Amino acid sequence: MATDFVAGLIGGFAGVLTGHPFDTVKVRLQAQDGIHPKYRGSFHCVSSIIRQESVFGLFKGMASPMVSLTFINALVFGVQANVMRLFDKPTLFSHWASGATAGAVQSVIAGPMELAKIRMQMEGIGEMEKCKYKNYTGSISALQKIYKTEGTRGLYRGFTVTLLRDSPAFGVYFVTYEAMCRQFAKLNKYGYVGIGQLLVAGGVGGMSSWCSTYAFDVIKTRLQADGVNGVSKYSGILDAFKVSYREEGFRVFYKGLGVTLLRAFPVNATTFTVVAVSLRVLNTDEDQECHGSVAAMSKRSVVAAQEKKS
Repeated sequence: MATDFVAGLIGGFAGVLTGHPFDTVKVRLQAQDGIHPKYRGSFHCVSSIIRQESVFGLFKGMASPMVSLTFINALVFGVQANVMRLFDKPTLFSHWASGATAGAVQSVIAGPMELAKIRMQMEGIGEMEKCKYKNYTGSISALQKIYKTEGTRGLYRGFTVTLLRDSPAFGVYFVTYEAMCRQFAKLNKYGYVGIGQLLVAGGVGGMSSWCSTYAFDVIKTRLQADGVNGVSKYSGILDAFKVSYREEGFRVFYKGLGVTLLRAFPVNATTFTVVAVSLRVLNTDEDQECHGSVAAMSKRSVVAAQEKKS
């Protein structure tokens, strides 16, 4: 059981390192004023950040996800694998249910950490850009200041919409990965899933999960960034949906989706593959009961490889 958490930890670290610059661009695009946008698109956003804030601007707020997301990833893969063990038989529904449970559990931690990350990433635009003033010196500083000025409720700003985004999305995440791995396994008489196939399955799983609940992510970002320059715009989730739709139309709910999907494939391909490879190394006991999606596929791959050698 512990190996699921350890492998998730390693995979999470690799995923954050790969994807944070893409995430910074996504947040800037999602949170910018729709009437007077600062950025014309993803490439313009990247070039503007590098020109005005140096290349390190793309890595703003990375300390928070580097610590939190590696732990959250361990939690997600650990919870998902252990919930899978509660089912008598691993089915696609059980993979979705265990993934949705893991998504709900991790949202409790992800909410405040994403809030700190977004506040850090938003520095450098609007009034902050004009006066070159920094509200936060780091992620911990951001959390401390938010708690001091807004209390626990402030730390969990946007939590409900975070939960609505994460629980079904993680269900889609794991069931897509499992379904693709099953198809890849059928292509090999030993049931072996290679590294390239793990990369594809993980990347597609990540992209599918984002597409399933992306509108909630846009609203979450707007709620968590609201008031960062001293002006609050939304009174709640429904108001954020209404105001965003009224000002920018239906397309607002897909703002930043391109760069998000561009980020999702390499990040989740890296994460799932590193987790699977880690489990192949850590799961030395062939008789270990292994019902988790990634763990089960890793064990089948190990056994198949050994059979192939013999």
